[in-house]
Amino acid sequence: MITVEKIGGTSMSAFGDVLANIMLRDPDRVYGRVYVVSAYAGVTNQLLEHKKTGEKGIYAKFAGGDDYGAALDRLTARLQEINGGFSGLGLPLAAANAFIDRRMAALKAYLDSMRHVLASGYLKRESLLLAAREMLAAIGETHSAYNSVEILKARGIRALLLDLSGFDDDEPLTIDERIHKSFRGVDPRSQVVVATGYTKGVEGIMREFDRGYSEVTFSKIAVEIRPAEAVIHKEFHLSSADPALVGAGNTVTVGATNYDVADQLADVGMEAIHPKAAKPMELAGIPIRLKNTFEPDHPGTLITKEFVGEKARIEVIAGSDKVTLVEIHDPSMVGTVGFDLELLEIFRRFGISYITKATNANSIAHVVWDRVVTSAFVEELENRYEVVTAKPSAIVCVIGSNIAIPGVLARAAQVLADNQVNVNCVSQSYRQVNMQFVIERADYGKAIVALNQALCLGGRRAA
Repeated sequence: MITVEKIGGTSMSAFGDVLANIMLRDPDRVYGRVYVVSAYAGVTNQLLEHKKTGEKGIYAKFAGGDDYGAALDRLTARLQEINGGFSGLGLPLAAANAFIDRRMAALKAYLDSMRHVLASGYLKRESLLLAAREMLAAIGETHSAYNSVEILKARGIRALLLDLSGFDDDEPLTIDERIHKSFRGVDPRSQVVVATGYTKGVEGIMREFDRGYSEVTFSKIAVEIRPAEAVIHKEFHLSSADPALVGAGNTVTVGATNYDVADQLADVGMEAIHPKAAKPMELAGIPIRLKNTFEPDHPGTLITKEFVGEKARIEVIAGSDKVTLVEIHDPSMVGTVGFDLELLEIFRRFGISYITKATNANSIAHVVWDRVVTSAFVEELENRYEVVTAKPSAIVCVIGSNIAIPGVLARAAQVLADNQVNVNCVSQSYRQVNMQFVIERADYGKAIVALNQALCLGGRRAA
């Protein structure tokens, strides 16, 4: 049996646990596995920007004309410090440090050349900046993949590094072509294959998928080699709610679900897997298993296309308090064909996708991410429509593969009412896998805790 397995950054930073709990746990299953590795925790944040806080990294220094060279030197020292932490696992420290020295020196040379071209004005600034962002992103995964292979080799394991970053070649390959070419003649059954989570392609994996690129590489490799199962190792289980909000002992692991539920979660930022990575695997019929690196005996969550729970139940309570409710109120919309089409044209022009939508005779409300709401966007709406409201809000979702039964919506709404949480908007499609409630931002944590307690922990019965 061949599996393709992605290992997240937090797990990679605890590589001793990765060895014990994943790679070497079953002596009969050392081979036949392809690992797609993320950068060590925090490294890509330093290279690009912090994924959650937006704190600027080396990319911003390069784009702004600041001293990126000193920042690269500091990061090189940090990467070698990480190497030192793995010397006890068998990493040949001198070779690993020399590798990262060479790679970072080459990166600096490339960036210096790009800076001179930028100054010339001969090429579009945006194109060169995107190229710089791609090259910076590739460093983290190349570093962790190289180390992983060297540690495995030091333990007598046959291991192969597939560096998909294409750092030293000029072949004009697409992402799919590079993956196909790299796996040509590779037999995972006789060796451990470790591939970088970053893949170089003429279309630019960062341009297409931004920070979700490692899961896209994972997906494309899975589609290429058609494994029995694709596995994602993270530092947590897919649970009924965020343990940070409800408490670690107050969640239930989702044992099985389907791709539809995974899409619902991704839509509100709780990514079991990046939606653009999930779709090709869904179409190829490849099941995905989500596992907790630090609980190897737990089977985790299996995501398949066909799964529907035998018993009606709520599987996950998810949401976000980083959204804005944008409502248009205009009496002229009553009976006007195409009114919402014109409105969405403005959304399209500003590159804004919405999470949920609610409408009545003369109002249309969309919930969007805070980060996309600009003064220019709101001003455009205000110039066109009578009343425009942009209200910082929160959204909570009640999600399950089998919740299409009478009373689910009423029970969820009652739980919120019992906890003095007012619902400003509500949405549920005919398919009935996701009920979405737009609420006051201050009520977000309270709502998640209450819904999880009542609908998920409350006997795990039909809602």
